[in-house]
Amino acid sequence: MQGSEALTRGVRVEVAAHYSPDHSHPGARWFFLYTVTITNEGEETVQLVSRHWVITDGAGEVEEVRGPGVVGEQPVLEPGDSYQYTSGCPLPTPFGSMEGSYQMLTPSGGRFEADIAPFLLRDPGAIH
Repeated sequence: MQGSEALTRGVRVEVAAHYSPDHSHPGARWFFLYTVTITNEGEETVQLVSRHWVITDGAGEVEEVRGPGVVGEQPVLEPGDSYQYTSGCPLPTPFGSMEGSYQMLTPSGGRFEADIAPFLLRDPGAIH
């Protein structure tokens, strides 16, 4: 299990990632699942409105993914609330990394980027 944790303006983003052999075809495609837990440790309600991922494969190729919300949702987190989801990432190599940010919106209309610290994607059986 690989993971990361970041805290930005009271929003904690924790990620746990693991290789998914059931969804992989080694030699062609490796698939990784990651579970994200977002906790509002601040004093202000926030809404996750969009995501930005930077995905780097083992060959150094970078792909950026941007879009509204996460898994079709734009969760609102009151102070003390947590939100968790699981998603996946295919790679053409047995290892790589992901990092990024979530754009958060406050009730007053303010926006800020909550960091997603870099985490590794790695097939534990691969040698590199």
